[in-house]
Amino acid sequence: MTLVAGVDSSTQSCKVVIRDLESGTVVRTGRATHPEGTEVDPENWWQALLAAVDDAGGLADVAALAVGGQQHGMVVLDAEGRVIRPALLWNDTRSAPAAADLIAEVGAHEFAERTGSVPVASFTLTKLRWLADTEPQNAARVAAVALPHDWLTWRLRGFGPQNPVLAELVTDRSDASGTSYFNPVTNGYDRELLVIALRRDPAAANANAIAENTENAGVLLPTVLDPAESRTVVVGSPAFPEGLVVGAGAGDNAAAALGLDARDGDAVVSIGTSGTVFAVTATPAHDETGTVAGFADASGAYLPLVATLNAARILDSTSALLGVDHAEFARLALEAQPGSDGLVLVPYFEGERTPNLPGATATLGGMTLASTTRPNLARATIEGLLCGLADGLEAILAQGVAARRVLLIGGAAQNPAVGAIAAQVFDLPVVVPQPAEYVAAGAAAQAAWALTGSRPTWPIAMVSEPPRDYRPLIREQYSALARSRY
Repeated sequence: MTLVAGVDSSTQSCKVVIRDLESGTVVRTGRATHPEGTEVDPENWWQALLAAVDDAGGLADVAALAVGGQQHGMVVLDAEGRVIRPALLWNDTRSAPAAADLIAEVGAHEFAERTGSVPVASFTLTKLRWLADTEPQNAARVAAVALPHDWLTWRLRGFGPQNPVLAELVTDRSDASGTSYFNPVTNGYDRELLVIALRRDPAAANANAIAENTENAGVLLPTVLDPAESRTVVVGSPAFPEGLVVGAGAGDNAAAALGLDARDGDAVVSIGTSGTVFAVTATPAHDETGTVAGFADASGAYLPLVATLNAARILDSTSALLGVDHAEFARLALEAQPGSDGLVLVPYFEGERTPNLPGATATLGGMTLASTTRPNLARATIEGLLCGLADGLEAILAQGVAARRVLLIGGAAQNPAVGAIAAQVFDLPVVVPQPAEYVAAGAAAQAAWALTGSRPTWPIAMVSEPPRDYRPLIREQYSALARSRY
């Protein structure tokens, strides 16, 4: 039996999944936690990776590995391969003013055309501008910029302060596309934007440096590998044997798409702490409004994505308000009629990212003596959550993307009421895959691809396929309240 391993280095934890190359069957797993916070010393990720590998029984019998990781995080290295300062994670918003400054300097249209996205505080470019403005001494020391999965791949291959070969840093186009200094259509870095962000001397950005993956204004960026490309562990260690094949890795959403075996025409709706909607497509997105991020996927296609702040936690909150567990919450919601007798929840409890309303609060409307019931409130909560995500999918489709079905994933997707109501909110067939660590599963699929040269076609089990039952009334009510309030 040939084994491959996938790593999911997420915000909260590190997970390792080891799978059989032939069937995709999960053989064993491991896990370790990450520290809380939006600013983390990358050494914590390294120690968690070592612990998760050990928890999974080691890699002595594994032929290939790849790392999926949280997107956007800024890891800055000096010329000696040392981490200059703790990494700023995707959810660190201190660079929001820097994002606004960069958009004012470059232009939203220009960013969308050159990188597929308009930068927000999540993106690496804005964090580099924050560094240049608030910690100029650290910014001056930057010799290389990496993302979390880039840095972990580099470390496990045997590099770091003890072997500081910065030119061995590698990445893939999916993660690079979340930096705001990479063009997913040309598959090349836009080094001029990097120079602008770091406030380096523009004269250093000569044509040769821009055209090649060499230092530009003193900054090296990881080499972008193709989906089937690989490197190996150069300096072995107890955890990572010398010669182990290492795939390019991927950003977390792109790795999840691989884990789901999502293809052109598949739209993925993920309901976790936050919500995401993304589609695998051959069509690149260039949305200058900033609603849709025009990312690349990990297979050579594109992954336009919309993120929302308010997702599964609003189900937790309303369940607690009603004094019921999630099973009873689902029963109540399914007791009510589609449209909740006119009761509508626009669930911007903690502001919202899509639409960009950071100061917004939630709104409950359509309250009458007849509509204000426990079942209607339960259903209106689920309808509101799903309508926000349906708006995101609509924005993606407006970019010329075609979708044939919705894959509904995340913890909340297992609630039977969520699946049933999704089939009434989305005007597409909805399927609910079996719960799994899809980011790690996708990284394992990438490792198999790197090992064999072919993308695996491992089966994906479906838990349910709710009957298609589109009810336009639900979104019409939601849109009317959202427009009147915001």
